[in-house]
Amino acid sequence: MISRLITIGNSKGIRLPKALLEQCGIKDDIDLQIENNEIRIKAMQSKPREGWGESFRKAYKKNPAPLLIDDNLDLEMEDWEWD
Repeated sequence: MISRLITIGNSKGIRLPKALLEQCGIKDDIDLQIENNEIRIKAMQSKPREGWGESFRKAYKKNPAPLLIDDNLDLEMEDWEWD
């Protein structure tokens, strides 16, 4: 399929036909890759960092570790110094 680049502000873009997007399973987010001087557009299988919050909660339940920085740290304290 031949397509023309369109101007979008200082960038360029392309219009992708709905049928092509549906055939590839592309909804909202895409993964752009460059391979051998070609731009590849792939459907995102999952969102980056999706599920991290739950994973951290499970890991903490298994092995509770102290916080690296105290939650109650007051950066406005007079004796506070950056190292």
